[in-house]
Amino acid sequence: MEVKVAKTAGFCFGVQRAVDKVYELIGSHPDKLFTLGPIIHNEEVVNDLEKKGVRVASEEDLKTLPEGSTIVIRSHGVGKEVYDRLEEYGLSYVDVTCPFVLKIHRIVEKESRAGSHVVIIGDPDHPEVVGICGWCMGPCTVIKTEQDALDFVPPPGKNICIVSQTTFNYNKFKDLVEILRKKRYDNTVLNILNILNTICNATEERQREAKSIAGEVDTMLVVGGRHSSNTQKLFEICKKECENTYYIQTPVDLDSDMFQCSSYVGITAGASTPKKIIEEVQEHVRIKF
Repeated sequence: MEVKVAKTAGFCFGVQRAVDKVYELIGSHPDKLFTLGPIIHNEEVVNDLEKKGVRVASEEDLKTLPEGSTIVIRSHGVGKEVYDRLEEYGLSYVDVTCPFVLKIHRIVEKESRAGSHVVIIGDPDHPEVVGICGWCMGPCTVIKTEQDALDFVPPPGKNICIVSQTTFNYNKFKDLVEILRKKRYDNTVLNILNILNTICNATEERQREAKSIAGEVDTMLVVGGRHSSNTQKLFEICKKECENTYYIQTPVDLDSDMFQCSSYVGITAGASTPKKIIEEVQEHVRIKF
């Protein structure tokens, strides 16, 4: 069985930085180290950290955390209000928000203060998008689907600033932006569009490589946590190129039915998938199938 593994598979810079920082803090913060939400969307990593005493806290938990607790703000980032609450409750924190996400925070804060209406292309329920909304100093709109874009009514006379969730599907971003471009002419007063492609370069590169490999192989495996937005998008992209595409979390999910009549298997993985799991999947495919 020939196996091709994507060079870009696994932890991106922002995730690696966040995970490394939590492991680094473990020794100096026994029993009082918390991450604000799971540090990444990967159960294997979260469970390992829990065994080492790192607990997951929600925003609602902040007020009741024990004195001396340290909170790690994950790479997805949070809104301004969360920082204010951490200060109000006297909690120390370590901020490992991805620099690419921080850049979007600065953009939407500046643009909204200047009076622009901010449009965020992304998943409204994703923590990164929730955090971005939290830096808009005025009304904002989140657009995820073509229907959302068609339904959007630009405020007359307002400049529109368009940004994107860093892990959004690049081709979908372009399609949604095109719909918004056309809509600006529907109003009597034209809106000025400031379009900023804030999809992370690593995300674009990973999506391009996954698409290319999926177009070559008989079976495509996408490895990552079930709640990982960027992994889900990789699966969607690969599925269009290779019907025989499967979304798995660990080697346990592999099944011989996946490889019937297959001689060439491709593997890619989301930005929150540890290298160790990718290697285990690769080895399992080569040995067992």
